[in-house]
Amino acid sequence: MSEPKFSDYGLSDDILKAIKGLSYETPTEVQQQVIPLILSHQDVTVKSQTGSGKTAAFGIPLCQLVEWNENKPQALILTPTRELAQQVSEDLTNIGRFKRLKALAIFGKSPFRIQQAVLKQRTHIVVGTPGRVFDHIQRETLSLEKIRYLIIDEADEMLNMGFLEQVEAIIKCLPKERVTLLFSATFPEDIARLSQRHMNHPAEVQIKAQEVTANTITHQVLEAKGDKVEMLKDLLIFESPDSAIIFCRTQENVEDVYRQLSDDGLPVERIHGGMEQDQRFGVMDAFRRGKFRYLVATDVAARGIDISHITHVINFDIPLEKEAYVHRAGRTGRAGQSGKAITLATTRDVRRISEIEDYIGFSLDRVFAPTSEEVRQKKSQFEKKIQQGTLPKTDKREQLSKEIFKLNFNGGKKKKLRAVDFVGAIAKIDGITADDIGIITILDHSTDVEILNGKGRQVLEAMRTTTVKGKQLKVRRGARR
Repeated sequence: MSEPKFSDYGLSDDILKAIKGLSYETPTEVQQQVIPLILSHQDVTVKSQTGSGKTAAFGIPLCQLVEWNENKPQALILTPTRELAQQVSEDLTNIGRFKRLKALAIFGKSPFRIQQAVLKQRTHIVVGTPGRVFDHIQRETLSLEKIRYLIIDEADEMLNMGFLEQVEAIIKCLPKERVTLLFSATFPEDIARLSQRHMNHPAEVQIKAQEVTANTITHQVLEAKGDKVEMLKDLLIFESPDSAIIFCRTQENVEDVYRQLSDDGLPVERIHGGMEQDQRFGVMDAFRRGKFRYLVATDVAARGIDISHITHVINFDIPLEKEAYVHRAGRTGRAGQSGKAITLATTRDVRRISEIEDYIGFSLDRVFAPTSEEVRQKKSQFEKKIQQGTLPKTDKREQLSKEIFKLNFNGGKKKKLRAVDFVGAIAKIDGITADDIGIITILDHSTDVEILNGKGRQVLEAMRTTTVKGKQLKVRRGARR
C-alpha cells in the first residue's frame, strides 16, 4: 500500500504549494482521518493529544473550503489561550498564504480598537479566546452571518479554565447551518454533553497518543529531598538537555526558579500569566528560535505551543490535574523524536503520581537523583556546552516566510484607499501580476501588502515612484513577524 500524500485529497495548487513550503511531508494519522471528513462537510469530534498535527488537520481543509472573495468571516476557531490563538492564526495564514486568506487572532489584553479595525476588512478566519470573541459579538464588531465552520480547539482545557459557559453562549449566536469540529485530548462528561447539544451526528476520530507512551517519551519520577532548586541544577548538569521546559505550579515558583538559574549564568527565560502579553510572545518566539535552552513556565505554556526541538520536560512541581501531566509531557517527543519527562516528587505526591499512572495506563520509571560524584564528572562538559551557546533554530513557518516580502505604505482608510487600489497600482508594474500580491491589511493610516514569488524588492523600488489612486505614498519594507 502506497504512503498517503496531501495531493490525495483534491486540494488546490495554492494549498499544496503552501504545504510544501511548510515542509509538511506526509499526513499524520489524525490528518489522514480528519481532512477527508471536513472536506465532505461532516461534523467531527477528535480525541487526539497535543503534538499529533491536529492544527493542520483542520487548517488544511478549512483553507481549502473558505472562499476568498467573501468579505465576512467564514470560520471561527475558539482556543483557550492567547498563545494558542496567535499560533493557530499564524499557521492558518501560512497554509492559506497563496490563496491570500487572512486569519486574525483576537484575544484579551490586545487593543480592541485595532482588532475592530481589521475585522471591518476582508477577514476569512477568526481565531480567538472565548472572552474576547464574545466581547466582539456583544459589541457587534464581529459579523457571524457568514460563519460556516466552528472549531473548538483544546475543548478540555476550555472546561478546566472555566470557559465552557462562554463557549456555549457563542455557539447560540452562530448560524445553525454550519460544520462544527471539536478537538480535545480528553473527553470528560461536560465535553461529551457539549458535543451532543451542538453537533449534528458527528463522526468520531480517536488517535492513540503515541507521545505519551513509553515508546516515544521516557517517563521518570524521582524523589525530591532537600533544596529542590539545587536538585534541579544537578539534574540539568547530569541530563544536559539541549532544550527543556521546567514546569512550576505558581508564578512565584517560576520567578524563584528562574532567578536562581539565571544567577548561575544559565541560558534561561520564564513565562507565566502575570507577564505582559508582548513579553510572553517575545519569550516564546525567542525559545522557538533557540535563543536560550531552558524555559521555566506555568501551565500557560503547556497547551498547543508547537516547538519541535524540546528534548526534556521537567516537572519541578507535580501538576494538580492528572490531565495536565499529559499536556506537559506532550511538549517533548514531538514529530517522531524521542524525549524525556522527569517529575520531581515529594513524599506528599505519592497519591498524585498514582493517579497519573492510572490515567496514562503505565507506570513512571522510578529513578534516583544523580549523586554528587555523577554531577561532578559531568560538570565540565556541561559548562563547555553552555559556553558554546545554542544553534539558531528555524521552524516550518520561517521557511515559508522567506518567500514573503511585506511592504508598508503610509496611507490607509483615512485616505479612502482600498485593497483594489493597491492591487491595481502594483499589477501595472512590468513583470508583476495579481498572483504576486498576497494579503493586504488596511488600517486607518497605513497599509501592509505582502509580495510573493521573490518579487518584493522589485515592487518596493517601483512603488517609490508609482502612485496609488493618484496619491504618492511613502513605502518601506515592513517588519517580519
